Amino acid sequence: MRTWLGMVRIEARRLAGGLLKRTFALAAVVAAGATAALAQPSEAGGEASLKLPDLSQVSFFNGAIDGHRLLLIGILFCIFGLAFGMAIYMRLKNLPVHRSMREISELIYETCKTYLVTQGKFILLLWVFIAVIILLYFGVLQHMEAMRVAIILGFSLVGIAGSYGVAWFGIRVNTFANSRTAFASLPGKPYPVYQIPLEAGMSIGMMLISVELLIMLFILLFVPGDYAGPCFIGFAIGESLGAAALRIAGGIFTKIADIGSDLMKIVFKIKEDDARNPGVIADCTGDNAGDSVGPSADGFETYGVTGVALITFILLGVKSPSVQVQLLVWIFVMRVMMLISSSGSYFLNAAIAKARFGNADEMNFESPLTSLVWLTSIVSIALTYLVSYFVIPELGGDTSQWWKLATIISCGTLAGALIPELVKSFTSVESRHVKEVVISAQEGGASLGILSGFVAGNFSAYYLGLAMMLLMAVAYYMSGMGLALAAGMLAPAVFAFGLVAFGFLGMGPVTIAVDSYGPVTDNAQSVYELSLIEQVPNVEAEIKKDFAMAVNFDRAKYLLEANDGAGNTFKATAKPVLIGTAVVGATTMIFSIIMALTDGLTANVDKLSLLHAPFFLGLITGGAMIYWFTGASTQAVTTGAYRAVEFIKANIKLEGAEKASVADSKKVVEICTKYAQKGMLNIFIAVFFGTLAFAFVEPFFFIGYLISIAIFGLYQAIFMADAGAAWDNAKKIVEVVMKQKGTPLHDATIIGDTVGDPFKDTSSVALNPVIKFTTLFGLLAVELAVTLTRDHGATITNVLALVFFAVSFTFVYRSFYSMRIRSGGAE
Repeated sequence: MRTWLGMVRIEARRLAGGLLKRTFALAAVVAAGATAALAQPSEAGGEASLKLPDLSQVSFFNGAIDGHRLLLIGILFCIFGLAFGMAIYMRLKNLPVHRSMREISELIYETCKTYLVTQGKFILLLWVFIAVIILLYFGVLQHMEAMRVAIILGFSLVGIAGSYGVAWFGIRVNTFANSRTAFASLPGKPYPVYQIPLEAGMSIGMMLISVELLIMLFILLFVPGDYAGPCFIGFAIGESLGAAALRIAGGIFTKIADIGSDLMKIVFKIKEDDARNPGVIADCTGDNAGDSVGPSADGFETYGVTGVALITFILLGVKSPSVQVQLLVWIFVMRVMMLISSSGSYFLNAAIAKARFGNADEMNFESPLTSLVWLTSIVSIALTYLVSYFVIPELGGDTSQWWKLATIISCGTLAGALIPELVKSFTSVESRHVKEVVISAQEGGASLGILSGFVAGNFSAYYLGLAMMLLMAVAYYMSGMGLALAAGMLAPAVFAFGLVAFGFLGMGPVTIAVDSYGPVTDNAQSVYELSLIEQVPNVEAEIKKDFAMAVNFDRAKYLLEANDGAGNTFKATAKPVLIGTAVVGATTMIFSIIMALTDGLTANVDKLSLLHAPFFLGLITGGAMIYWFTGASTQAVTTGAYRAVEFIKANIKLEGAEKASVADSKKVVEICTKYAQKGMLNIFIAVFFGTLAFAFVEPFFFIGYLISIAIFGLYQAIFMADAGAAWDNAKKIVEVVMKQKGTPLHDATIIGDTVGDPFKDTSSVALNPVIKFTTLFGLLAVELAVTLTRDHGATITNVLALVFFAVSFTFVYRSFYSMRIRSGGAE
């Protein structure tokens, strides 16, 4: 393990060494250009100079408590959420499990742990690039005192640590749950096979939201108001960087392993998760690296960035300090309410599910998950109106705004339930679209099956796009009903869109829970096969004696496979929710940039128009970047999978071996890690310097660029995620319902699934953090460009734009030409 980890470190350092030199060289160029500015102190501007109002100046509940003390109570609910997550964690750890299954899950955890340690060091390397820009802009150009700059840098590390920490917790919980789920399937009853993955997901969801809320409340309540702005911005940038790295690298890793493992079923006609296949352990590690680490970090970042966007808007777009306090306190009370509604709905749904299915021999695994999502949405909407009525009964003298704002948030909360329902109609094993993929593959093989998956993805983008548009239209309508006058608010429609994104997360713990359900069910099936439990001598008598349990191996395998289909479906449902939140929330962050560029919408507003050519050109450029990213992330998967398949085919031993050697399994993990990091490095540097370049071209060009990547990214992500999920569950129908493993039809659906793997778990899901990182980092980049242009003229800015674009384009070029497959040798 140390040997291959050392090789990965050497590779990362080799690739990054030259980059760091170039970065600091560019930093020197920018610093030199800013030298004259040092002689003329300028007021620190931008979001980092924002000051929070005194929360204690406004009272709530008829003067019973001020805003500061009210939010202090919220900390108690965060502690409750942490205790909830830890209680389930300990319960899962102590559930019964056979030693053969526990050994496999611990092996998976050890490989996951090694991967996470490697990624943690890699993220810190990437952070250096962000730190250089923060130091240059805030320290050199804006002349901020050293303490304020240090706070921004410090909280960017806190943001990274948050994303990284919840990802680690998610992996530990899931690797407890996978073996316990596999063991719980042995008696042949479906309810425990459903219950354990959902408990694991709720543990992660409650822990994630509670940690995020605790950090943000700490900044809001205990950091001096004039330092809170830098804290929030640094925190948001850090968590966005951490999530982007973990989501992209994890997505590449998991699909290299998945494809490498799956193709062996066709080549050697072996079963799913055959213990002799050295790619299976890497596949299990990838299930956690891509489907647990990625969503956990992504959800953490989405929750935080959306909050920072709304805080920034309130401070920039609302004139009255008292109204600012009312809105800030209301938003955070609503966030506390999310914990209450999600936990309450979970317990109520659990009681109903146990009464219905506790002793049943058959159950539709999707049914209680669907009811949980809808129940949480309904409870959240009800509490939204109730809490709003008591917290903001009047806003700026208007006693009707509480229900209007509650309605706007409810549009997002409704979307959190409606979007999964729409996604299911294109990805569930019961879906007509997924059945169409199977029917097409029966007659036309993999070709027609793949085309039918494209159809499902395209149709889903149409319906989901219209659904989001209609809900945002309702929010826009409500924002025009006196909000601007009551709150003294600029652009109330933009605030409404931010609240819709906030409402998307109104059932955050449950959204994360049903998403995390998938990797546990997937791993549980693998743990069962890899444990070789059926071959353990006298295992049935041993289990009967030690656990008082009669076993039914055939029934257990059937339940695990069927539950994996439900996991695939609900993994798919969370993806459009997160990408929708990113796009809708990005609107609010883009508005912050617009406010800075237009001096509070009083100048240059005409440049936000198609009549301003740079703005239109920016719209075109954003689409180009999205399609490059899709190709670059898929290329990393393709090349890595090629090398993994090459190694597995050369080293798999089907005769005289019960399972693959640990050394061969670790070698596949090494291959996956190597190409995940190479791909991530190319992508990050291209995005980082591309953002700088386009911000330096022209500020309103950059606004068009940000809008474009959000819109193109939304539809590209929905299409790819749902097409991939349709192919995945088409294979599941053939395996579970039709029982045709090993047939030409099965081979055809496996091919479709391998095409869909990077669609649904690499490119599509990574667009979410890429959009948010670009927008957040763009706040700094465009202010840096404007400051340099103001102080030194456009020439230096244009030169730097060309230099930054040259670096970005170099890594765009490398993302294919240095990653492409060359037969007969290493890249």
